[in-house]
Amino acid sequence: MVIPLLAYRDNSCDPKKCTMKKLERAGMVRLFSRLSSIPRTSLILDPTAEQALSQADRKKTRTITALDCSWEVLNTDQVRSWRFKRALPYLLAANPVNFGRPFRLTSVEAMAAALVILGEEEQAGEILSKVGWGIRFLQLNEEPLRAYAAAPDSTTVIAIQSEFF
Repeated sequence: MVIPLLAYRDNSCDPKKCTMKKLERAGMVRLFSRLSSIPRTSLILDPTAEQALSQADRKKTRTITALDCSWEVLNTDQVRSWRFKRALPYLLAANPVNFGRPFRLTSVEAMAAALVILGEEEQAGEILSKVGWGIRFLQLNEEPLRAYAAAPDSTTVIAIQSEFF
């Protein structure tokens, strides 16, 4: 089953380099310019969330939303009000700007990681194929992604990530 992908985009980055704009042009993501337009039932990928994403979230995930914006200008009060927020566990970036740096993922990397953890590896590969370095993200994080995807719950994901620091 394919999970619909959404993104809040505040236009703070170069549209020619923006991974979400690339996915939008390919018809793989729907972009929103207002947080209030995002369905309240969507899983929000939020690095400040208190709970890590895990297989336990699969059944209630109807859509996945990335926050494709500058965190310095984001109104975090609006994000805080969402009920279904999850953080991604320890992963390394493969994008050219932050290659090899932990937790510095582009929005397409974050969405792909979420899809793999939720059991949608094929869809993850499809969205990563839209950026030249996308497959490298899966190669770089193959072992941790496999372990996170096998974890039954958030507590186990948190315990597993300590193996990769």
